[in-house]
Amino acid sequence: MQSIRIEKITTPKQKPADESKLGFGKLFTDHMFVMNYDEGQGWHDPRIVPYAPISLEPSAMCFHYAQEVFEGMKAYRTPEGNINLFRPEKNMARLNQSNERLCIPLIDEEFAVEAIRTLVDIDRDWVPSEKDTSLYIRPFIFATDPEVGVHPANHLLFMVILSPVGAYYPEGLNPVKIYVETEYVRSVKGGMGYTKAGGNYAASLKAQDEAKKKAYSQVLWLDGVEKKYIEEVGTMNVFFVLDGEIVTPKLEGSILPGITRMTAIELLKSWGMNIAERRVSIDEIHDAYKSGKLKEIFGTGTAAVISPVGELCWKDKKMAVNNGKIGVLSQKLYDTMTGIQFGTLEDTFGWTLKV
Repeated sequence: MQSIRIEKITTPKQKPADESKLGFGKLFTDHMFVMNYDEGQGWHDPRIVPYAPISLEPSAMCFHYAQEVFEGMKAYRTPEGNINLFRPEKNMARLNQSNERLCIPLIDEEFAVEAIRTLVDIDRDWVPSEKDTSLYIRPFIFATDPEVGVHPANHLLFMVILSPVGAYYPEGLNPVKIYVETEYVRSVKGGMGYTKAGGNYAASLKAQDEAKKKAYSQVLWLDGVEKKYIEEVGTMNVFFVLDGEIVTPKLEGSILPGITRMTAIELLKSWGMNIAERRVSIDEIHDAYKSGKLKEIFGTGTAAVISPVGELCWKDKKMAVNNGKIGVLSQKLYDTMTGIQFGTLEDTFGWTLKV
């Protein structure tokens, strides 16, 4: 395993005085991790250096051809003052899945976890302790070749930056309103939908902007062929509680395999719940709503953890879910997951890694 060169900042930034007003992704810590890839050398020169702007040629390929992938994870401060990472090895495995699809050289997953652990340890004073706050971790890789020509990059950077954050949605754990997108599509099987690549999010901006104009927090995507089967919310996977069955769309190549989604499924199975990963159409959900069988909808993702849905709008048909309140199952999942993450519940699954 390579050794990490460390250069600490000489003048630390001032940390936020009021952690209850952090927002999300607006403030960054003192240090960042950087590692280069050059053809013939492989990944090399891993280093932790002061957070600062980076210099790139205007012709850098990432600007022109979007050869870029990223991850999202968090560090949590426990009541005792310790710091936990949550399933970081799963994030690094998914990063390599994205790398493989975008012709980016694979990283050493074990080394990447250790690099993140070291970076968080150096900036551990930035991990907030206020309720519902955490340290967001953003690993990302992008092409830097200074040339205009479409081909896999020979030169890349792998970087990790950190940001103390509060709740992703201003609503917090209060149910959000979701708009079902029927015109635009995000991805199709055979495309990049299962990767965490910037292009997937760029493709979602138009629909997201239009949903926001209609006072909806997020977009629910339908499949790109029939525009019939539910896929995922803009920044989350989605679950439906239909009487005695909990349903989430099956992973078939166009949906991001969320780490929080995986965790929710494993928890539900451990509780003996009837959880199904299958195709689910928007018509089935609407029919379940009309018959009174739609009990809860919730999204899962690193940023919000569990996000209950209070209203779903499809073709001007508004479906109010659970009277606009968080459901019992959504609350239980949130309490259990965050309890393990923050160290207030015993981690019997071995999901946390102490920094």
